[in-house]
Amino acid sequence: MTADPFTALPDVDEDAQHRLHARLATAAADAGLLDVAYRTLDTPYGPLLLAATERGLVRVAWSREGHDRVLAQLADRVSPRILRAPARLDRAAREIEEYLDRRRTAFDLPLDLRLAAGFRRAVLDRLTEVGYGRTVSYGQLAAAAGSPRAVRAVGTACATNPLPLVVPCHRVVRGDGSPGQYNGGPEVKQALLGLEAG
Repeated sequence: MTADPFTALPDVDEDAQHRLHARLATAAADAGLLDVAYRTLDTPYGPLLLAATERGLVRVAWSREGHDRVLAQLADRVSPRILRAPARLDRAAREIEEYLDRRRTAFDLPLDLRLAAGFRRAVLDRLTEVGYGRTVSYGQLAAAAGSPRAVRAVGTACATNPLPLVVPCHRVVRGDGSPGQYNGGPEVKQALLGLEAG
């Protein structure tokens, strides 16, 4: 009978691995080698991917967007120097948890909006003005962004919003008041609107 070669391997010390990873992340940041830090955050609506640069929060992604795909896009569009470094995202995670617990109505985070440009960026700038518990139609948002007839372009800007939840595209509804689409799924959009309605 052949002995199992894996029985000789030592048990994995997960705490030691976490400490080692944290030291690696700190050393990479101190050496200027960490351009994009990321972590995941468990929420009642599924896990969120949070990513930040030195400038601020650059990406929030729902699981249905495919976290691995989002990280690959960040590597292509921002920098390949990406590392799971949760500490850089502690503040963002805390503010999102407070929002989801109804203890926060506005985010106070530095944002890196480099993933949006042109009209899409103008739409995101206007989205930050839509207050907690309020909604705006795609048409109203198009007018506020300076292009009243660009309703479809507003829909595209919302669909490609790199910072859903924090830049509140979930507050944009159809002209008839129905919720419409959302990156996290229509059921998550409805739940967020309900959360804010109290």
